[in-house]
Amino acid sequence: MLKTFSLGGIHPPENKFSAGKQIEVMPVPAQVAIPIAQHIGAPATPVVQKGDTVKVGTLIAKSSGFVSTNIHSSVSGTVFKIDDIVDASGYKKAAIIINVEGDEWEESIDRSADLVKEITASPEEIIKKVGEAGIVGLGGATFPSHVKLSVPPGKTCDVLILNAVECEPYLTADHQIMLEKGEEIMVGTQILMKSLKVDKAIIGIENNKPDAIKHLTELASSYPGITVEPLKVQYPQGGEKQLIDACIKRQIPSGKLPIEVGAVVQNVGTTVAVYEAVQKNKPLFERVVTVTGKSVSKPSNFLARIGTPINNLIEAAGGLPEDTGKIIGGGPMMGKALTSTEIPVTKGSSGILIMKNEEAKRKKMQNCIKCSKCISACAMGLEPYLLMTLSDKQVWDRAEEEKIMDCIECGSCSYTCPSQRPLLDYIRLGKGKVGQIMRSRTK
Repeated sequence: MLKTFSLGGIHPPENKFSAGKQIEVMPVPAQVAIPIAQHIGAPATPVVQKGDTVKVGTLIAKSSGFVSTNIHSSVSGTVFKIDDIVDASGYKKAAIIINVEGDEWEESIDRSADLVKEITASPEEIIKKVGEAGIVGLGGATFPSHVKLSVPPGKTCDVLILNAVECEPYLTADHQIMLEKGEEIMVGTQILMKSLKVDKAIIGIENNKPDAIKHLTELASSYPGITVEPLKVQYPQGGEKQLIDACIKRQIPSGKLPIEVGAVVQNVGTTVAVYEAVQKNKPLFERVVTVTGKSVSKPSNFLARIGTPINNLIEAAGGLPEDTGKIIGGGPMMGKALTSTEIPVTKGSSGILIMKNEEAKRKKMQNCIKCSKCISACAMGLEPYLLMTLSDKQVWDRAEEEKIMDCIECGSCSYTCPSQRPLLDYIRLGKGKVGQIMRSRTK
């Protein structure tokens, strides 16, 4: 019997059209726009100015707080300007725009393909290197990795869980990374284990990736303490709380973090980035992005430099189909519609989903029929129909009482609603407002 999490969940069509497609390296664009806020927390502070020359891997913006992280140049060339650009949020944000000249890398980066197995860095040095390299959670949450690895005083971690679930429909970047970078994942896992001082790591993979399960299980047999856990296919199993529940049957209390139950979760792509940072001295300046959709002529997994316009990736996947209704950054469940194809690839860009016109159209909202499907689907045990009403009526104190902040924004409620009610849209609005009120109380 395959393990899964205990509350709610759904099984949308998987549509993994790009599964098994080898990772293709995208050509370096003529110009990149690298946002200084590509992570949860404070935006980085630029340390370059117009006219400065940079190489691939040069630090261009420095972390401006504990929950913040460094940004590095993904190209070599000249800083053209620092200006506001529209990013995936649809808002204008500051970015460093670089005109590309050649492809010269910082000499300190080891560009060889050799696998470096011996880990010489101490736990403290690992955390420092991960912070300096600007590594964040590559599953889409973009939480700075060095913060996760810094276990707070009084807390202990006894297990590392690797998130290799990729439960979001359409996306296959992590799946392909597992097939092509298995050894790097193993050494990266050992590095993370050493930094957390744990001797146990579990790699959770959904059962729709049998080739990845087989490959990593074979590799793990040579690495003590690392096991692979095949999981039942159930969305949103990639949520930290759901994955911990599925793998080790520990429930995280409301409002608390995984460390409360002795676990730290890291994405499988992040783990490769950690390997590259610690063993190869390579900062995070490129990532694997899935470009896919039902009408896309060549669904693909691309390795793209941060700052590359998404239009370049769409063209490489066969161009924008005529029946395009929407372009989503991320997957169909948690992703957000993009306003332009000029938006740059960032550390959080896990996928670009091109939706057909007929799929992209919202159906007319009907009255709630009190069927409770949204409650059954909620993986956090919330009452989405009620949270939507409270957000609509702006009853913020009650919304807080009903634990609106526990919502992981997975979209299972909206997906199951037979009345086509935009439950998640209202809950997101409510979360924003309640979060604001809660922060103002602590000032």
